[in-house]
Amino acid sequence: MNSLDFVSILFTAIGLSADCFAVALSGSLSKGTLSFPSIFRVALAFGLFQALMPFLGWLAGRTVVDLIADYDHWVAFLLLFVVGSRMIWESFRSKDKSNDKVDITRGFLLLTLSIATSIDALAVGLSFAFLMVNITLASLTIGVVAFVVTAIGFLVGRKAGKVIGGRAEAIGGIVLIGIGLKILLAHMV
Repeated sequence: MNSLDFVSILFTAIGLSADCFAVALSGSLSKGTLSFPSIFRVALAFGLFQALMPFLGWLAGRTVVDLIADYDHWVAFLLLFVVGSRMIWESFRSKDKSNDKVDITRGFLLLTLSIATSIDALAVGLSFAFLMVNITLASLTIGVVAFVVTAIGFLVGRKAGKVIGGRAEAIGGIVLIGIGLKILLAHMV
């Protein structure tokens, strides 16, 4: 049984993509004007990793789901709470320690950022296994949303200040905690 509807998956995807938005925004501010192929390359990399990580977490979770079936809603809540809280915490920490112009659109830095922005999705995928979520739909939704949000981050970065990036991550964390609460409350009623 699927205990998460598409709207919840969509909001989870939006929450997870906050890191992508923040990185794209700061990358755009740092690098200045980027070409369409550069923006597309980063958005594609972030989207692919965001889609892959929940699937990997789901695979890991499927192996232990029967062991904790009676407590799965608590596990899902705790995972989403921890991830959301970490995102909120990180949004208040200073991330930009240098003013150097860094090109995040290529090579090892792009790979590193793709992994770093999708680590949270791994934990969410683990919680999806406990909730019997359709992982194909969830992974595709998360990947597409991350792609779109990353592209938007670059476009907004051309016009906005650095303060938006930190707030976006905090809002994403709040959304994930809210989804966790919804899961917990739905199983307690």
